[in-house]
Amino acid sequence: MFGVAFFIFGLLLGSFLNVVIYRLPLILEDAWTREAKSILGQEADEETPPFSLAYPPSHCPVCKTPIKPWSNIPIISFVIQKGKCVQCHTPISWQYPLVELLTAVLFLLVYLRFGWNWSALFGVAFVGLIIPMIFIDAKHQILPDTLTFSLLWLGLIANTHHTFTMLSDAVWGAILGYMVLWVIYQLFKMITGKEGMGFGDFKLLSALGAWFGVMALPVIALLASVTGLVFAILMKIGKSQPMPFGPYLAIAGWVMLMFQRPIMQGVQWWISGG
Repeated sequence: MFGVAFFIFGLLLGSFLNVVIYRLPLILEDAWTREAKSILGQEADEETPPFSLAYPPSHCPVCKTPIKPWSNIPIISFVIQKGKCVQCHTPISWQYPLVELLTAVLFLLVYLRFGWNWSALFGVAFVGLIIPMIFIDAKHQILPDTLTFSLLWLGLIANTHHTFTMLSDAVWGAILGYMVLWVIYQLFKMITGKEGMGFGDFKLLSALGAWFGVMALPVIALLASVTGLVFAILMKIGKSQPMPFGPYLAIAGWVMLMFQRPIMQGVQWWISGG
């Protein structure tokens, strides 16, 4: 019964996460534009409210037809409308049902892993934050502070009661998670004159350190690197092509959420020499 509830809640939240994935980069762009105009002494358009998750109301990006509530039912509306706008018949991106279904499945897996307790509630919050990070970073190569900082603070709050690791371990995980990638970034920039990654990656690894502790950082970095390498090979991404690292950090964080105990036990066994 609880599993069904987690799945349905995941579908509903997935619908909202689609809004976040689409609108949050536009919100940031709108805010940057208004700030730039203010710095340059130009007048902003005060008659138009700032872009937000609520404004303007949801509509078809092509024909501008407002989306009715019955056209926004997760998965079902997409199937009934055959993946097209009801007014202009423009194809709707498969990302929308994918995010809804992915969120629902991951919520269900969290419940099956933890049961009905505080760990499960923090787990679904973790999922609700990393999914928009994955899709936003994959498309725009940005990791909004709104998401990374929320994940960071939520991890520290969760571990005040040692939910996933000791609080002191979580604090050092957050500190070193940021510092390690920052040092690598500075060394790479010093040697090559290029920026190898964005500051959002530092903040995301810091947040994952806050969730799973300092000892989990090398494992998360290794998992993310291997996942990114495999993806690059499969997609035939060249060396000169920029590739976001955030999605692979997020995926590694998900693996750690689900399998933290056996992974860390394996690491300790390997360190002790078997």
